[in-house]
Amino acid sequence: MPKKKRLQTGADWFELTTTPADWNAADPTLLSTMLAELHLIRSFEETVLELAGEGLVHGPAHSSIGQEGGAVGSIVGLRSTDGVNGSHRGHHQFLAKALTHVSPDGIDPAQPITPAIQTIFDRTLSEILGLASGYCRGRGGSMHLQWFEAGALGTNAIVGGGAPMAAGNAWAQKHSGTTDLTINYFGDGAAQIGSVLESMNLAAAWKLPVCFFVENNLYAVSTHASEATADPRFSVRGQGFGIPSWRVDGMDPLAVYLATREAAERMRAGEGPTIIEAEVYRFFHQNGPYPGSAFGYRTKEEEAVWRARDPLDLVASKMIERDLIDAEGVAALRARVQQAMTESVDRLLESDPDTPGKRRIRPELWPETSFVNVGVRGDASELDGLPGLDDDPARRAVKLVDAVSQVMDRRMEVDPRIVIMGEDVHRLNGGTNGATKGLAKKYGDERVLGTPISENAFIGLAGGLALDGRFRPVVEFMYPDFMWVAADQVFNQIGKARHMFGGDNPVPLVLRTKVAMGSGYGSQHLMDPAGIFATSPGWRIVAPSNAADYVGLMNAALALQDPVLVIEHVDLYGTADEVPTGDLDYVIPPGTAALLREGTEVTVISYLSMVAHAKQAIEQTGVDADLIDLRWLDRASIDWTTIGESIKKTNAVLIVEQGSQGTSYGAWLSDEIQRRYFDWLDQPVARVTGEEASPSISRVLERAAIARTEEVVAGLEAVRAGFGR
Repeated sequence: MPKKKRLQTGADWFELTTTPADWNAADPTLLSTMLAELHLIRSFEETVLELAGEGLVHGPAHSSIGQEGGAVGSIVGLRSTDGVNGSHRGHHQFLAKALTHVSPDGIDPAQPITPAIQTIFDRTLSEILGLASGYCRGRGGSMHLQWFEAGALGTNAIVGGGAPMAAGNAWAQKHSGTTDLTINYFGDGAAQIGSVLESMNLAAAWKLPVCFFVENNLYAVSTHASEATADPRFSVRGQGFGIPSWRVDGMDPLAVYLATREAAERMRAGEGPTIIEAEVYRFFHQNGPYPGSAFGYRTKEEEAVWRARDPLDLVASKMIERDLIDAEGVAALRARVQQAMTESVDRLLESDPDTPGKRRIRPELWPETSFVNVGVRGDASELDGLPGLDDDPARRAVKLVDAVSQVMDRRMEVDPRIVIMGEDVHRLNGGTNGATKGLAKKYGDERVLGTPISENAFIGLAGGLALDGRFRPVVEFMYPDFMWVAADQVFNQIGKARHMFGGDNPVPLVLRTKVAMGSGYGSQHLMDPAGIFATSPGWRIVAPSNAADYVGLMNAALALQDPVLVIEHVDLYGTADEVPTGDLDYVIPPGTAALLREGTEVTVISYLSMVAHAKQAIEQTGVDADLIDLRWLDRASIDWTTIGESIKKTNAVLIVEQGSQGTSYGAWLSDEIQRRYFDWLDQPVARVTGEEASPSISRVLERAAIARTEEVVAGLEAVRAGFGR
């Protein structure tokens, strides 16, 4: 018989419940503040449901009624510099953080509502109604609430989507020398989401001060937690990652407070992440003013049992027992907060003149429609005054891959905010291609971070780091195809964050990746990501074709306050090239394509390695062409001046790219060109691309799937034939 030994994880896992002694020992100011915040949040949520019932909330109204105890208990003891982020059901967390921020000495339930609290009501309700005076200027609505000043980092409509961002905020807190912490709130449904589990692993590996707070309300819409997992005690997740965890009754705010205090002590002491699971109950359906029993997935009896455990009643009864308040005082508190909400509503609504007995939002409070695109990206004014690439002939020889590491070395030397992260970037003498050569040895593992194979977690962590503002992350995806496993963080989070939260928050992040077509790595490693990123809001894109351009474009990317995708090509890494002598500080700003050759017959537009293939094809065919190297590929950064002047001269366009048709960058670009310059075109925009299939492992099939010089030659000849020449 084999010998067996029962293994232990080594991670503490506690169930914490309060005793009468805990309630008797609780600070009266703490209990008073809890009671006040619970009533403020409850009245706010009741008002939101009332307005939703009138059809005045455009979109969902995810009520937190019944769940307030978990938010208030965990947040009431936090600092303003501690961060929180949450899920689509996050009104209570946002309000608890905002109320605690403006009331650092607590809230006396016997006192009038302060102007600061009234303002929170006004601005939060404005945001949920989509009005210009909201915290995010009406763009976030119910599901995207953010107020950085209060430490409210932003609620999130993607289930589990906030976990990597919270880890990034915690990384910034730790590496800025603070003892601040971050709490990431999510529900029972998110406890099975990859981004949450990946973030737990990364936070544990890097000992980040982040608490993963599971609001277990037992239902993901209508699916019971027992149907979603074999063990519905969701704090068990900590056992798999070595994270200490607490399980508490979320209807008991004091229990949540005590558990959070214990967890915070560990996080502030540098002992890494924690997990808290609070069992709570939403009194209403997933969305709107009806109970779950109205939809048949819960019984009225179950709902009655949970309603009898209302956290507002519990705190009030315990305070009454200690003569800290009486029933009349509780009633007076509720009346005051309801009046405050009535005043907020009256400032935002008026009688609808077209429908007697109905209310409407005051028309003057809506955002201007001209605001629709403001803040998708910044205006790039941060590049003003930076040196450009001059015509100084002094050059030194370099391979492009060495220029990659050299410009990063220079930027890290002068900007201590820059941190690099990615798989193997700290090993192998500069990663798998040498692009970070020498950087780990020079700057150490605090600034060059080798990550787990976990793109979803580490790009999301970098997003949270960028939003924090104290650091400037540079992330490497070893191959661009890996963006698909991190698509939520790349596109839903990082790309949309600036615009979604009102347009003001910088997101200074650089994502490096390489196109490896021709290297034999097959269908899941060889895509060109330009077309996907160009059709996704928020990202800027650079695609250098030579070492000197790489330096200037990377410098610009690292100076911008926007997320920038930097695409490299393995064919260019080892080529003999040149960069200017000196400190490599120049920038090539958006809107500066390079006109590499002038001609009269056709405008050839390309980027990356295909610029050289296009040049060769032009020489082989003798076609008299303008050759434009785009450099910048995103909608906001394209040099339409250079392109337009060329098209008005040649009256024909050939777009040249290497990758497959389905994710083609040229498809988007050709549509834009034909809309802008249709009157100057003598024939449709022509394109050279790869085939429909992604590249295969077979050398022959891989070559057949991608474009190189021969395909550009055929494209040029077809354009010339179109003119009958």
